[in-house]
Amino acid sequence: MKTIRLILGDQLNQNHSWFNTIDNDVVYLMAEMRQETDYVKHHIQKVVAFFLAMRNFKKDLSHQGHHFIYLELNDPNNLQDLEKVISMCIKENDVEKFEYQLPDEYRLDQQLLQICESLEIESSCVDTEHFYTTRFELKDFYKGKKQMVMENFYRMMRKKHQIMMINDQPEGGQWNFDQNNRKKWTGQPAIPSEKKFNQDVLEIIQEVKKANVETFGNIEPESFNWPTSRTECLSNLNYFCKELLHHFGDYQDAMHENEKFLFHSRLSFAMNAKILSPKEVIDTVLNHFYEHAKEIDISQVEGFVRQILGWREYMRGIYWKEMPKYKQLNALYNTNKLPDFFWTGKTKMNCLKHAIGQSLDTAYAHHIQRLMVIGNFALLTQIDPNEVDKWYLGVYIDAIEWVEITNTRGMSQFADGGIVATKPYVSSANYINKMSNYCGNCHYSHTKKIGSDACPFNALYWNFLDTKKEHFKNNHRMTMMLSLLDRMDSGKLEELQERATYIIEHMDDF
Repeated sequence: MKTIRLILGDQLNQNHSWFNTIDNDVVYLMAEMRQETDYVKHHIQKVVAFFLAMRNFKKDLSHQGHHFIYLELNDPNNLQDLEKVISMCIKENDVEKFEYQLPDEYRLDQQLLQICESLEIESSCVDTEHFYTTRFELKDFYKGKKQMVMENFYRMMRKKHQIMMINDQPEGGQWNFDQNNRKKWTGQPAIPSEKKFNQDVLEIIQEVKKANVETFGNIEPESFNWPTSRTECLSNLNYFCKELLHHFGDYQDAMHENEKFLFHSRLSFAMNAKILSPKEVIDTVLNHFYEHAKEIDISQVEGFVRQILGWREYMRGIYWKEMPKYKQLNALYNTNKLPDFFWTGKTKMNCLKHAIGQSLDTAYAHHIQRLMVIGNFALLTQIDPNEVDKWYLGVYIDAIEWVEITNTRGMSQFADGGIVATKPYVSSANYINKMSNYCGNCHYSHTKKIGSDACPFNALYWNFLDTKKEHFKNNHRMTMMLSLLDRMDSGKLEELQERATYIIEHMDDF
């Protein structure tokens, strides 16, 4: 029976059981499609990375003897629509069966279900064999519970998969070393430079331009610096273990205007495209830790494991539990427009200048830059979560909806009303100053609340609390801040509100 198997751009798992044997009656179908480049405007580096990773995947598996139909972006046979591409390939190759791996995006899941219903041949789907959890494992775990606290899920995952466990107790005597993971980096220890890959991607960029794909952001065509093959991604993983893991946990929340990556691994694209699996990443990191346990503190490693085994699996579970309604949630009724500087990085606020500028230059920012600088500002200025979602989904090289929307609409913007986070992640300039050196060279003073040179985050913070106080009046985690708000002098609060209103109405002047 001749079979076509579809491989999506984020399903680049060479260790999938599909590839255990070579079958001359099986053809793998891959296509670089406008359907995927155009559903939101993407960073040019994101488009290039996915196309290059797809081509590397096809090349590696073709060398092993597997058969492919691969349609590049400007191939005249590329009909740019998934249903049309599948139907054409079935017809032209006398295919009797169509198979695919479960997509991780709801829209593609629905589209493939509809396509299979329309086909006149047998069809079936299989798991991607990537995640620790099944689609609805989180939903089953929290059944009957009032809140879906991530820590409970994380502990279950540690026990179930026997990761950093001694019998039924956590290694190191505690489950979570988050309190150890909040150091400000002030120049020491020295940060090794990021591992370079320096690939020439001019040809792909020219193909994207020829197709009139609309992108944004910056790229260096002759020195593209993201790993996109399995060999490169494994090399990057090993580099992280040897050079960066020693200090990762301590400084995972730190920010610095001269350091884009600090001790972060830059493995998120490799994992979200499924080039590397979370299990092999965690196993590699833990093996290195156990071999160098005298040199590496457990807090460095637990912080890394928690991000992957905890947050990453948790966010995917939330996505499949709550979609499709999750995409429409706007619990705080925020409707303001995204300022233009999100697309240019041109702002006098130094923290945003660096966090957004870095995002435009590298298609990357780490979780605190995304959450407590960019996301914090978006929430304090009450920007429409639809606009925030589109920007985050487009700008970051690792952004796929299942992980982007739960982090952005949920944790960052609190638009889900508290499904993911128990409180909004907002702060004044004090937090940004505590975790970075951004404030020292800023046009604005992080200590001032009122005046033309006062940091906008300060007035925006108190204005947000006052504007949304009815929404949070029964949230026990907001009690302290709301009580401080209640005790604030009414004249001072009015001044803060006036300045915040002006900032929101003139965001691009700041």
